[in-house]
Amino acid sequence: MKRPTNPEMEYDTDYAVGQDNIEVMGLDVHNPVFFSAAGLVLLFSTLTIVFPDKAATALLWAKAATLRNFDWLFAITPVVVLAFCLFLALSPLGKIRLGGQEAKPIHSYLSWVAMLFAAGVGIGFMFWGAAEPLAYHTGWGGTPLSAPVGSPEAERLAFSATLFHWGLSPWAVYAVVGLSLGFFTHNKGLPSSVRSTFYPLLGERIWGWPGHIIDLLAVVSTIFGLATTIGLGATQAASGLGYIFGFEPGLGVQIALIATMTGLAIISVLRGMNGGIKFLSNLNMVGALGLLLFVIIAGPTTLIMTGMGENLWAYILDTPALTNWIGRDDQQWFHDWTIFYWAWWISWSPFVGMFIARISRGRTVREYFAVVLLAPFSICIVWFTAFGRTAIDQYETGVGDLANGIDTSAAVLFQMLASMPYGDIASLLAIALLIIFIVTSADSGALVVDTITSGGKQNAPVSQRVFWAAALGLTASALLFGGGTQALQSLQAGTITAALPFTIILLVCCVSLYIGMRDEHRALKRIERSVAA
Repeated sequence: MKRPTNPEMEYDTDYAVGQDNIEVMGLDVHNPVFFSAAGLVLLFSTLTIVFPDKAATALLWAKAATLRNFDWLFAITPVVVLAFCLFLALSPLGKIRLGGQEAKPIHSYLSWVAMLFAAGVGIGFMFWGAAEPLAYHTGWGGTPLSAPVGSPEAERLAFSATLFHWGLSPWAVYAVVGLSLGFFTHNKGLPSSVRSTFYPLLGERIWGWPGHIIDLLAVVSTIFGLATTIGLGATQAASGLGYIFGFEPGLGVQIALIATMTGLAIISVLRGMNGGIKFLSNLNMVGALGLLLFVIIAGPTTLIMTGMGENLWAYILDTPALTNWIGRDDQQWFHDWTIFYWAWWISWSPFVGMFIARISRGRTVREYFAVVLLAPFSICIVWFTAFGRTAIDQYETGVGDLANGIDTSAAVLFQMLASMPYGDIASLLAIALLIIFIVTSADSGALVVDTITSGGKQNAPVSQRVFWAAALGLTASALLFGGGTQALQSLQAGTITAALPFTIILLVCCVSLYIGMRDEHRALKRIERSVAA
């Protein structure tokens, strides 16, 4: 195991990375986490495909039970986590550097931000960039805080609620998991696994069944969160192709796209980090920037440019009301949108968090939070203002297919682009960009799941990542197939249900991280005093 450079900083454990692994058929996997996780994923996918109606009923029942009893837990978690992130950044603990005080960053700022964007929210930006603000303004799926449909209040909340869902709160969840994994891996020499973040609380017990359960829940949560994202992305790509070429994008087309993108993800896996994820992330960033500039220039430019500051101010003003979960008049909207988003971010947090941890070595905690929280939030303001403002403007002025509002959320982006100059070319670029985002997420997701299920090994056999990339595609296909005409509801149900147990893990993780960082800060102070003496 690679140890921290300063012996006073490391934990006194004899555990070696991979010591519980089993080597069989060319694999090097942790026992029992790999077999338990793989068995659950394959069992779920098989039963969902064989019994789709019963699976859909069970998923919707689990979603309803979770929301009925635990919506409050989902509601308070992002608030608590964001406050905790701000506390760490502003406290003396913010001076701690991931990897030790002499560590150097391993990626440039540009590549760092590009990989954050591609892995964290890229697919969601493509799917909901135009659709979500328009949905709130027109009342498709309800309005935030029961604002009258089409009113100035609904238009303001269309953007403030969207920024609320995509801004600081989700990235706080990602950031605290990423910091926990990065700190205990880079600074304490523990395996790159979620169980390692609990060492201050559980000690050597993290190598036993408590740790196995933590890692298993992290894997299941990640699989469902990623499968939901891949399913949404495939639905949108199919809708775009159907809209451009004039055919009905049914379930068969969506599953065929998932199979194709899974194959591309496997190729990316085989190319390694630099030739796969890093290359695709930089390509994503260039493509996304090009599409964003096109929408700003070809859309209502003045409204977009003035709207950014207005939407930021509306976000600040409306956040307290949007955060409250007690006695709301818009309970259905709150469950369908806000709670789903919070569950989605939490389910994604092991994946995005571990990925952020891998690429953030050498950054101070303060620098880490400044970039991981503020850079994506800044992109979020620009993106949703540009796409959302353009979609609402077309609706209000009666331009194109959006003149009548939303028919299906997956097609909104392409309906918007069709009414702009060179709309077909822009739509094809959007589809290509969406596919690359999905491939990037599947590759990086397979990397993270494989790291957890191989006991924290960084150099496990590539065939294991291939297996998990294929498992992600299979789970996404099963959720779509089991959902049938209610595919979106099925995706949401799977995410919310799987995220519940990891929500508790996330909150306890904050306590453990604070203890670990506090002890490291005290040790650094002792070293400084010793050197000064």
